[in-house]
Amino acid sequence: MALKLALTEILACPLCKGKLDYDQAQQQLICRFDRLAYPIRDNIPVLLADEARELSLEEVEQWRS
Repeated sequence: MALKLALTEILACPLCKGKLDYDQAQQQLICRFDRLAYPIRDNIPVLLADEARELSLEEVEQWRS
């Protein structure tokens, strides 16, 4: 079962409080402003800065287009 799109509309980045984009293929939520990817484990978003991975510039540019 995939993360519901309606849920992604109310979730926000815990650091900047900005919008998160859903990457269904890699099961993660993307914060373009902070350049972080938050994992989704067992359909549960893990919105902890310590658990996020930093995005490369190429990955950020991919999400901007």
